Amino acid sequence: MKLGIIGGTGPAGRGLALRSAAAGHEVVIGSRDAERASGIAQELRTAHPSLNLALQGGTNEEAAQCDVVVVATPWEGAVSTVSALRDALAGKTVISMVNALLKEGREMLPLYPPRGSMAGQIAAALPHSHVAAAFHHLPAKDMENLDSGLEADVLVCGDHEGARVETIELINSLSVLRGIDAGSLAQASSIEAFTAVCITINIRHRAHSTLKLAGI
Repeated sequence: MKLGIIGGTGPAGRGLALRSAAAGHEVVIGSRDAERASGIAQELRTAHPSLNLALQGGTNEEAAQCDVVVVATPWEGAVSTVSALRDALAGKTVISMVNALLKEGREMLPLYPPRGSMAGQIAAALPHSHVAAAFHHLPAKDMENLDSGLEADVLVCGDHEGARVETIELINSLSVLRGIDAGSLAQASSIEAFTAVCITINIRHRAHSTLKLAGI
């Protein structure tokens, strides 16, 4: 799979890029600043010389040309960023890992966009793409540390069955993660909001806990 990560220079995008490239996928880290993205790709390759990572940096436009595209931008700019790439993203699986959160003291609080979730906002902005939501509850530092011992379940939701299946296949290819079909895009609001709970727990306990579901 050739995977593009729009806004992939942040901690969450970097971790996903590294894990995906380590699993054998070709990855393009996209950014408004292509030079910064190229520098981060080089940094990740240098840190893992034995893995021969197929990892490069480029513009968000270049990331949007990939087979499957992940949106990892800050929530404030997600809709405007993908709207400018609407034509390039048409017909593709687009995975939103965007959370709208606000830090208040030692807690994170969820924000609720007009359509209930950031995935819903992105889907409305990309009417000809197949939008799924995933990767919300993963600790970024553990994703970027291949020796962290990370194991986690990843909830996936979306209105297009093919997009859910493709997203779960990507997740399962990362070996330490298990993708779980959580239903339609209507579930994205609850999934995104629960990220605030996960981060708050980690802040309070100075931990990097993950989500694991028993009985499935």
